[in-house]
Amino acid sequence: MQVKYLLLLILPFFWSCTDNDDVYQNIPLAFEVPPNFPALAYDLANNPPTEKGFELGKKLFYDGRLSSDGLVSCGFCHIQQNAFTHHGHTVSHGVDNAVGTRNTQPIQNLAYQTTFMYDGATNHLDLQPVIPFTNPVEMNGNFTKAIAMMKADPEYQKLFKIAFADGEINSENMLKALGQFMVMLTSSNSRFDKYRRHESGGTLTNEELDGYVIFNAKCSSCHATDLFTDNSFRNNGLPVNLAVNDVGRYRVTQLTSDYYKFKVPSLRNIEKTAPYMHDGRFFTLEAVLEHYNSGVVASETLDPILYKNGTLGIALTEIEKIKLIAFLKTLTDNQYLTDKRFSEY
Repeated sequence: MQVKYLLLLILPFFWSCTDNDDVYQNIPLAFEVPPNFPALAYDLANNPPTEKGFELGKKLFYDGRLSSDGLVSCGFCHIQQNAFTHHGHTVSHGVDNAVGTRNTQPIQNLAYQTTFMYDGATNHLDLQPVIPFTNPVEMNGNFTKAIAMMKADPEYQKLFKIAFADGEINSENMLKALGQFMVMLTSSNSRFDKYRRHESGGTLTNEELDGYVIFNAKCSSCHATDLFTDNSFRNNGLPVNLAVNDVGRYRVTQLTSDYYKFKVPSLRNIEKTAPYMHDGRFFTLEAVLEHYNSGVVASETLDPILYKNGTLGIALTEIEKIKLIAFLKTLTDNQYLTDKRFSEY
């Protein structure tokens, strides 16, 4: 077990500005790396989180005025109590009730990831918001209009002035603030985490422990480390929905070897993030496990793990499925799902 430590963000203790003779401080936020987590992927030195930067990012995250219809914010599709997913929606709904083609991904532990979106369309967290912000069926946003709106808003004027050394209201600082908010969204206090760290409240039942053994034997090669993802892209044998024909990672790389490969999702808070898969086709964990047991379809890019010794999929008995689901539910982090620091109100 690693020794618990804090990454202390080194920057001037405060930037100050004068507004009605008040002096404001922008205090650095300490970023804690949980002892059971791997190393950070995000370079905190390039965009160190601060109190006001985080506050600004949170305001941006929940502000529907950034979208073309004035209603759809980032938080519209990313609901905290469901690990920041659009719970119950097969695919995301955007401005003017436009419908996308992919299920909304959870937002959690992004500071440990190296690529974002189901197809890895970006490899930098600070740039990720550009994709949903400008997508015509999501927020359909316009940077020029958004910046004009923020420049006319007294609260935004104050926050930008304090949050960044140059105080500028521009797209670069807007994206940095959103990055600071998202990088702090760490889910690391599930019952499983407490079990791993030998903390109070970390007791697992025999059924859950059996499920953990099964998980390590049959699932952990893809859902690796205590983040429960190896950040890779894989074809997991889903029958292709020809009406949409989402080609996955191929859309980014144009490599035929990447056809129908999608990013391996983290399983944290999986109990709260239904429906599942990139297109939300499964509404229960039971259905997900039955896919791996009996529904895997062969194709040229199918992950080799799912085709061994002439057999498709991962054989699971009914008892194994029950125990696996019992284990997966220990990954629910209720502290994260209710943390007021991250909530809209």
